[in-house]
Amino acid sequence: MRTKEKLDYYKELSEMPFSGWDFSFLSETGRVSSEPLPWSYGSTVLPFIRKAECMLDMGTGGGELLSKLQPLPEMTYATEGYPPNFPIAKGRLNPIGVEVFEVGEDDQLPFNDQQFDLIINKHESYSVEEVFRVLKPGGTFITQQVGGNDNNKLNDLLGENLDFGFGYWSLDYAREELQKAGFTIETAEEAHPYSRFYDIGAILYYLKASPWQVPNFTIESHLKKLADIEITIENENYIETLEHRFIIISKKDDRV
Repeated sequence: MRTKEKLDYYKELSEMPFSGWDFSFLSETGRVSSEPLPWSYGSTVLPFIRKAECMLDMGTGGGELLSKLQPLPEMTYATEGYPPNFPIAKGRLNPIGVEVFEVGEDDQLPFNDQQFDLIINKHESYSVEEVFRVLKPGGTFITQQVGGNDNNKLNDLLGENLDFGFGYWSLDYAREELQKAGFTIETAEEAHPYSRFYDIGAILYYLKASPWQVPNFTIESHLKKLADIEITIENENYIETLEHRFIIISKKDDRV
């Protein structure tokens, strides 16, 4: 395939629209597969949700996951910082009684001091001090995070720098930060499950949905590397990378 034809081909593969935080377009067609984590985020947060009176879901995406965790506390709020996701989250969550706030800065949550008895957070950045401020004494903060070494092999294959300043972000770092702020750690686990991409279009779709993985990525500037990846997939059926995940259940000191 000539360079121009290959470029047009890659562009076509990457143009499938992406909204919310829904990767079913890839996962449900088997174009991407991931090794299961040794824990379940949903099963972890559900018992706490059932007992909560006032909860916050930080970084709700398009509200896909939160809407599936019903019934929710009567006072449930959500935040989302990615502008394209905000109207999607509102459209999905407002009808079930969840108020959604657009939040651009981690340290400026639009909530009162000690407002929540439960805060959940899946793959969203946060300010420890701000979480501490809006959480009631004795309240619980549960977060599953994407670690700083997530899918680094993609960066390597594309000839990109592996360190964009997030290499430090790990279970040990986050746990120590929470403890210093006044949280007691009740559960802490970390894992590096494999992820497999079975075609080049799946990789392009992932990079489009996760622009922080390879900042300023363009097909034109990475054409040679993409061609090399395509050959590898043709020969080996897939590209395998390692994800980086960790989960923490923490409790704010009730003496505060």
